[in-house]
Amino acid sequence: MKILAILFLSLSFVISYAQAPEFNGRTWEAPYHLSSPANWGVERFPIPIGFAPKISYKGVEEIRFTPDWAKAASDEYWSYDFLWYLEGDVKTDAKIIENNLQQYYHGLITANGIDTSNAVITTFKEIAKDTHDVKTFNGTIQMFDYMAKQTIVINCKVHVKICKNKTKTFIFYELSPKPLSHIVWQSLDALWTDFKCKK
Repeated sequence: MKILAILFLSLSFVISYAQAPEFNGRTWEAPYHLSSPANWGVERFPIPIGFAPKISYKGVEEIRFTPDWAKAASDEYWSYDFLWYLEGDVKTDAKIIENNLQQYYHGLITANGIDTSNAVITTFKEIAKDTHDVKTFNGTIQMFDYMAKQTIVINCKVHVKICKNKTKTFIFYELSPKPLSHIVWQSLDALWTDFKCKK
């Protein structure tokens, strides 16, 4: 619990200097439906992201943390989802996803006070698209785990959806170091299965 509290404090600090004065992640009402399961942590902040300013999109990020995502002994460790709700019809391919996630996790590690001499290595490929996706990708993120102080490899699924009006793009990330066959992915998948473009 202490680790989780520290992590949330660090993340909140990073988020606070990036937020426009009018954005409040606690009160912001999303125009779409993304479930918030009981006991899961929730964070919302604007894009561009303070700790990853080179990702040049505009929009909002929403995170859903599994209850034990910060407990190293848990099967839920580092298991979480996040959604990018972005302005416009955003181009995506495997290389763009790799570059964006390198920037994202490099910035997150730095924001948590860790020397980033260890590179973030991302490898993604486009796969057969899931139902209702425009594109679907999967891959891995190898990075320094600033909680356990060691290298970790996180598996990642990425879903891209453009809703009917085509003025917004949704990019949904599912992440866990557990293999894709592990039961934790059922909970991660469920949030995307339940996602709706409108409330």
